[in-house]
Amino acid sequence: MSGNTAGRSVGFVGLGNMGGRMTRRLVAAGVSVTGYDLRPGQAESVGAAAAAALGEVCDGTSAVLLSLPDSRAVEAVVLGDRPSSDGLLDFARPGQVLIDLSTSAPSSTRRLHDLAAERGVGYLDAGISGGAAAAEKGTLTIMAGGSSAVLDSVRWVFEPIAAKLVFMGASGAGHSVKLLNNFLNAVTLAATAEVMVAARAAGLDLAAVLDVINSSSGVSFASLNRFPHIIRGDYLEGGLTSNLMTKDVVAYVDHVRELGVPCLNAAGPLASFGAAANLGYGEQISNRVVDAIGDLAGGIRLSDATGSSERADAS
Repeated sequence: MSGNTAGRSVGFVGLGNMGGRMTRRLVAAGVSVTGYDLRPGQAESVGAAAAAALGEVCDGTSAVLLSLPDSRAVEAVVLGDRPSSDGLLDFARPGQVLIDLSTSAPSSTRRLHDLAAERGVGYLDAGISGGAAAAEKGTLTIMAGGSSAVLDSVRWVFEPIAAKLVFMGASGAGHSVKLLNNFLNAVTLAATAEVMVAARAAGLDLAAVLDVINSSSGVSFASLNRFPHIIRGDYLEGGLTSNLMTKDVVAYVDHVRELGVPCLNAAGPLASFGAAANLGYGEQISNRVVDAIGDLAGGIRLSDATGSSERADAS
């Protein structure tokens, strides 16, 4: 338990796949967490005190963390869905800090930062990378945007959840880097899945193929850290789904369009993860894109239930 975190208090909105794991890490470090989630009992299941209403996450806390699906959800939580409900800015105190860990549009982030600043509330965008496994271990990489002074005031929040915290610049910079990184993640995962299905169809030894790729110019995070497990039948369940991957690629496309940068390479991952969704893998981990591509190739699987690599029954 860190001396920087023991006895501190935070609020946390969104206690799902990533938020729940981060909450457990904070609680284990001695941080008191008041959690809000639409699912009854979710806060208690991850060790947080349940907030009966959204605004309660601001009571007695110095920072409020958000882990939500997209900018639309973040805006509804921060600004409220008027006239039916108030948002966090109606409850946050001057000096309090809102930390958006979601994959959000930088333009939306900058707008929320400016609105928060008008009330004396700090607002940080803090994109996260590493997936469920890193969230579980507290080894996430965090790319932060906003005021460096505000970030310094809440660095203790990140100690239990992150191994690397990088300040990227002004508001929106953290979320911009997050979208750029996620796009590369989508491209390399989809491309490596296609290559591995082709390798299987060619009758190649998949472990040997990966050994060559990981010592050559085709190496990627997917080939190093995902496919050595996938060829043994372990899809590393619990991470980003194909539907969320598609959402992130679309957000990247919107972002680079706003920047005036041509987007020439999004069609591949959009087609791959879109196919995965259409074939029933949308709410499963995005690594299952390899099965979607395998289905389209006639039912190829990299690994069967016994651990050997062969063509599966397409049905």
